[in-house]
Amino acid sequence: MSELKKTPLYEVYKDDAKMVAFGGWEMPVQFSGIKQEHEAVRTKAGLFDVSHMGEIMVSGPGALDLLQKLTTNDVSKLKPGAAQYTIMCKEDGGTIDDLLIYRTGEETFMLVVNASNIDKDYDWIKQHASGQVVVEDISEKVALLALQGPLAEQVLQRLTETDLSSISFFKFQQETEIAGVKGCLVSRTGYTGEDGFEIYFSAEDAPGLWKAILEEGKPEGVLPCGLGARDTLRFEAKLPLYGQELSETITPVEAGLGFAVKPDKGEFIGRDVLALQKKEGAPRKLVGLEMAERGIPRTGYPVYRGEEKIGEVTTGTQSPTLKKNIGLALIRSEYAKTGEEVEVQIRKKKLKAKIVKTPFYQREK
Repeated sequence: MSELKKTPLYEVYKDDAKMVAFGGWEMPVQFSGIKQEHEAVRTKAGLFDVSHMGEIMVSGPGALDLLQKLTTNDVSKLKPGAAQYTIMCKEDGGTIDDLLIYRTGEETFMLVVNASNIDKDYDWIKQHASGQVVVEDISEKVALLALQGPLAEQVLQRLTETDLSSISFFKFQQETEIAGVKGCLVSRTGYTGEDGFEIYFSAEDAPGLWKAILEEGKPEGVLPCGLGARDTLRFEAKLPLYGQELSETITPVEAGLGFAVKPDKGEFIGRDVLALQKKEGAPRKLVGLEMAERGIPRTGYPVYRGEEKIGEVTTGTQSPTLKKNIGLALIRSEYAKTGEEVEVQIRKKKLKAKIVKTPFYQREK
């Protein structure tokens, strides 16, 4: 067993949080409790340490062409100061990773990738890079905090002179100073289904900024949050988790991410398979399940229609917001109609569930 990596904030909160292994990292799963942290983000705001995520810079002449070839979305539409959600696929359409691309300059891009995929993604990008394109993994140098929730802007605004209301969804501001920490990239993005910001900055400044935001947010009830609440929040909003809703055997179209697949932009890896799936439908589809009988659908549980196994649960829990037992499941497309009844095998019993609309939760704009 190789030793688990630690974020720059590990020493700050290791005694205040319940720690778990996640994607090769030792991370906080909860501070005060998953339900309490979840509720804080839905109603006030919560602060997450997401410094385990990877940052890879791709720059130089040819950087745009390389990213167009490697990713499913149309990077040419991205202007400096904007971010884009996209996916890297294999030739067969299976997902290598889902990521954000930030265009930080005419020929410079920052890719934010999943913690467990940093090395794999970096190798994949390097393998396809040529000419004057420079690919650099800067993950070790960068800390990332996410302040999420309806009061996120109100709290963060008191710590900066940058007008945060001018940063619209999926846009960002560079060289921002927050609580005396210079050179922050502040982005109106997140993984919770709520409004909020993700802040990229120098790893050495992490302890100071973490404490400053929590201190500033005390009157509003801002809480430090762990991976447990991050998972229930993103799940209610139907945001995919790599290794569950996406993998090398699941295509983005199957996972309901066709909006980020642009076959018309020209050639990219996996295009033929994905274009066909978009046109004719994918063999499997990610659907929402609501249990009609008592039981929680957990990751990996088989889903049946009569005697036939038609798929399996990718994520499931008791929703803290809806107070219902719900799940996401990847099932054969012919059974994926809203309102249809299926059964989830929970231990030795098959329990009734019905297919419901997703996302389970959507904030009021």
